[in-house]
Amino acid sequence: MRVVAAMSGGVDSAVAAARMVEAGHEVVGVHLALSQQASVLRESARGCCTLEDSADARRVADRLGIPFYVWDLAERFRVEVVEDFVAEYARGHTPNPCLRCNERIKFHALLDKAVALGFDAVATGHYARIVTVADPGGDTLGEPLGQTVGDPGRRELHRAVDTAKDQSYVLGVLDEQQLARAFFPLGDSTKAQVRQEAAERGFAVAKKPDSHDICFIADGDTRGWLTRRLGAQPGVILDEQGEVVGEHDGAYAFTVGQRKGLRLPRPAPDGQPRYVREVDVERNVVLVAPAELLGVRRLDGEHVRWCGDAPTGPTRLGAQVRAHGAELPATAYPGVGPDGSPALEVVLDQPLRGVAPGQSVVLYAGTRVVGSATIRATHPR
Repeated sequence: MRVVAAMSGGVDSAVAAARMVEAGHEVVGVHLALSQQASVLRESARGCCTLEDSADARRVADRLGIPFYVWDLAERFRVEVVEDFVAEYARGHTPNPCLRCNERIKFHALLDKAVALGFDAVATGHYARIVTVADPGGDTLGEPLGQTVGDPGRRELHRAVDTAKDQSYVLGVLDEQQLARAFFPLGDSTKAQVRQEAAERGFAVAKKPDSHDICFIADGDTRGWLTRRLGAQPGVILDEQGEVVGEHDGAYAFTVGQRKGLRLPRPAPDGQPRYVREVDVERNVVLVAPAELLGVRRLDGEHVRWCGDAPTGPTRLGAQVRAHGAELPATAYPGVGPDGSPALEVVLDQPLRGVAPGQSVVLYAGTRVVGSATIRATHPR
């Protein structure tokens, strides 16, 4: 099988590519150039896609004896991920750029280009598993048959064995057709095993730090990065009684559940900490409240994606709203929005704090990803 191995220059994608070669596939390594002004060296573990990363990926490809190319998707990444990120924050939402990148770049732009060039699938270093179920019409998960493009049966996305590194949440936007052309060779391994394997294979990236947080904000200062793009917009911070308790330089730079960085001049009368409860960008106001007022029970979702058949009615599932957040018991209510597109309502068994519009809710049945949606609104009851 002809496979494109997406090689970021890190240890995970290096071992993923090696395993695909070892499995007997015809593998071509591809590094995605996502920055229009790529720096020479990584500024920190937050950044990626530098010239240094490209060189690291090329050295691994050379060691594996596979062809290697750099595909320039910088303009697509700027429009689909970076500009979307800015626009969402300008709306008072809190987006997850990793989900957008997986949905629109790695498993849309990259996969489409790979297929157009005659490749069968794309392999990445994500920690997740794909299993194939023998009975496509059955309701049970069945026995994993292995991952082979073209096999009959239903493909399912599952959590990785290494729960600490599991990335199924950021892959929850993929549908069954995309999963049919995807390989995640690291899903059955732990991070420690992957690093050990990289060292045994002689890869120089075996001890390279992982990238984390937002790759295009290398210094981690999201507020400063947004301010440089949206400009300062001074406003006020209000408490639950509507009293002015502080000031800010732009409501867009805050997110629901935030405690640090509020810069309130005085504590609450009862001395308890206050958190962002709502971001009102139309009025340019940030509302804060004590922790007990932040809990939400119902999530309204849009941009719904199902990893297989959609539930036909209310369904008991697990719900996760952060990449490394806990999975909570919930009931999912699939429906149809005013414009005829799929909609989703998720009712949590217990209230959850710090849930913001723009985040994604990913639904699980055991370890299997059922689907996902972007949170449009939240409700306390």
